[in-house]
Amino acid sequence: MAILDVQVTNVAAPTIRHDLHASGGGLQMIITGYTIAYAMLLITGARLGDRLGHRRLFLGGLALFTVASLACGLSASSGMLIAFRLIQGTGAALMIPQVFSLIQRQFTGRERMRALSMYAAVIAAGAIAGQVVGGVLVSADLWGTGWRPVFLINVPIGVVLVLAGLRSLPRDHGEPGRGLDLPGLIVLSLAVLGLVVPLVFGHEEGWPLWGWLCLAGSAVLLAVFVAVERRASSPLIPARVVRSPGMVVAMITIFALMSSYGGFLFTLALHLQSGLGFSPLRAGLTFVPGAVCFAIASLNWRRLPGHTYRRMVPAGLIVGTASLVLLLLAIRNGDAPGTLFYVSQVLFGFGFGSAFSPLLTVALSHVAPADAADASGLLTTVTQLGNVVGVATFGTLYLTQAATSPSGHSEAVTSGIEALLTLAAGCLALFLPRPAAPAPQVTEVGSRSATLSH
Repeated sequence: MAILDVQVTNVAAPTIRHDLHASGGGLQMIITGYTIAYAMLLITGARLGDRLGHRRLFLGGLALFTVASLACGLSASSGMLIAFRLIQGTGAALMIPQVFSLIQRQFTGRERMRALSMYAAVIAAGAIAGQVVGGVLVSADLWGTGWRPVFLINVPIGVVLVLAGLRSLPRDHGEPGRGLDLPGLIVLSLAVLGLVVPLVFGHEEGWPLWGWLCLAGSAVLLAVFVAVERRASSPLIPARVVRSPGMVVAMITIFALMSSYGGFLFTLALHLQSGLGFSPLRAGLTFVPGAVCFAIASLNWRRLPGHTYRRMVPAGLIVGTASLVLLLLAIRNGDAPGTLFYVSQVLFGFGFGSAFSPLLTVALSHVAPADAADASGLLTTVTQLGNVVGVATFGTLYLTQAATSPSGHSEAVTSGIEALLTLAAGCLALFLPRPAAPAPQVTEVGSRSATLSH
């Protein structure tokens, strides 16, 4: 449900915008609000699970997610939908970390590997199915409800899962663990909002003074966050994790990669529906080849020798860059998708899918086992924030261009900038260290790689 909710909202975005009369900035916040809350609260959700019990947090997060989904489906304005999307993201942040923890605690040996494989397969399937399910639900326009079923479908599923979880999930009572670092959480959340909000609304408002003050304030708050973390007894981001070999390079590369990825999904969905007049179903199906190739690459890259992992990252990003250039050439004249377009989608999926998980593995291989959970949480947070900034930045770029230029030209310009950013990420990846031997099993972040269209 958590994966589907990202994908279906992307596909439903143009219909939501028309029905709720949302501004471009409002639409971007509907997409990113969920991810902002999830990214900010992910580490806190994991720690609460350790302290209060994974079963309790999973069921509580699932219940909150389900109630928020109902509220999203009943929203009467874009402001209401943004608020409930933030609550929905909070539920996901409480729920998702417990899944991996329950697998780690309840299974061992081959059973654990089988469970993790099923976990990865479900995520890959969710990333693919989300495109189609979103298109089907919006195109069906059930009882004249338009986009609302993309959220309301979570309600009966969530109720059934809560009842099943009460019966099936093992009881645990938690144990004393690390603190929650609430000061760090608050400061970092304000810094992220100070960055994202002016990026989303600045152009529509004519770049007013408050927007520039927010951007400056965000930079100041990031500095404050670093100072708070140095003094915290249980920091959100331990300094020793950041100092692990290759971690800073990996974080910047992931942020750039996911910014391109998030911007690509959001703006291409707008172009297909608003620019080319595709139905939501046809637009959703258009994404399937890329999503399938991303899933194939994500689930099979470990079959290659370990010494190739570091090389796979820049190679995959170069392929991703080429795919965005081909996309630019395919859509610049406003033509309907043809052979060149679908070739670009296949290369995009294989390129980004071949780069993302190896990148996480190389970074995590140098982290001490005791810090693996913190490192996984850090990289997942960076992944989600990259997606948020990508939607905000490239969404604003596309909408600004589309106000005065044809949609095909606007999407071509956007794809060109995304290609440059992806190429820069590929060049930076050349500086990644060799993976430590033996490379560890990919933790939650790696197994979730097919998600992060989030």
